[in-house]
Amino acid sequence: MRELPIAVDNKLAKYMKLFNEYMPNRLAGLYLHGSLALDAFVEGSSDIDFIAVTHSGLTQSELKKAEEIHRIIADKNQFPEMDGVYITQNDLGTLRECFFYNNGRMNYGQFLNPVIWWLLKKKGIAIYGDLPVIAINDNDLVSYTYENMNTYWANRIRIFEKSIDELAQKADSEIDIEVEWTVLGILRQFYTLREKDIISKQGAGEYSLKHLPEKWHPIILDAVNIRLGEKSRHYAGKLDRIEETISLSKYLISQSAAIQNK
Repeated sequence: MRELPIAVDNKLAKYMKLFNEYMPNRLAGLYLHGSLALDAFVEGSSDIDFIAVTHSGLTQSELKKAEEIHRIIADKNQFPEMDGVYITQNDLGTLRECFFYNNGRMNYGQFLNPVIWWLLKKKGIAIYGDLPVIAINDNDLVSYTYENMNTYWANRIRIFEKSIDELAQKADSEIDIEVEWTVLGILRQFYTLREKDIISKQGAGEYSLKHLPEKWHPIILDAVNIRLGEKSRHYAGKLDRIEETISLSKYLISQSAAIQNK
């Protein structure tokens, strides 16, 4: 098995120990995707993206036990946070609603998507059990990415444009979060549309510096620097950073149809 960061290894060992104590013989598989699968885990900011597969659906009392397990682990050491789903083997590869643990709470709803399944199939890490066979192909990934870029990201940018004055009143640290999330997030989609593959946020920034016009390099470099915790910025003014983030996003969305139809 791939070597994991010590903090991740320790947290997963504690999780497995508690799960077997609270719900013995219920776990069929535990798998990782996300930044760990991409060899892009960043201490202090990356999550442990997991898929917990149980032999049958968890009962309400068992879901409370799972939430309690996460609380015990987080109380001892908050980071890295665990972020993932509780599903059965019949749910593997589907887009069904499911129970998922996120931001310290157990929730139910739409969480599964083709990105998760593609990563699990291509680069997933098995902590317990054998990696499952997932029926997903590159075209499924690209179609989902194209739709996501033209719905979620397009709507997000429209909201940004309508609230520029409000955004400009936020603290520099909050603007940093928005710049990193938006710029690197949409650049990851740009990469996927072009390469039919998935890459880390930092990797998407570095890739885009090689494949996008120099006009966009300053805001991309700012986003990468924020991701790396570096203070260097090409745009000192908050308004400039917001407007350039919006402009880059609109440019990439406009290009997505041409990329998709190649």
